[in-house]
Amino acid sequence: MCLGIPGRVVDIVDPEQHLATVDVNGVRRRISVRLLADDNLRIGDWVLVHVGFAMARIDEHEAALTLSQVQKMGADYVNEIEAFTSSEIA
Repeated sequence: MCLGIPGRVVDIVDPEQHLATVDVNGVRRRISVRLLADDNLRIGDWVLVHVGFAMARIDEHEAALTLSQVQKMGADYVNEIEAFTSSEIA
């Protein structure tokens, strides 16, 4: 199963290449933010991450609700975090 997991932007690594570092449940990974509609992404913003790409910007409340729900999925959530751990974009 593939889930979109909320992650908080902790660094804008390369604005020209649309790369940022996000923190998802304590795991930090470089992801592509190229699919986001605007260029106003800031450190501290929340994004919905799927296979190394930010799919949408979300607010902190939505991020908390989403994290709460996906954590209830048990093994599927653990598997998604493990997949996230190995999906860094170089």
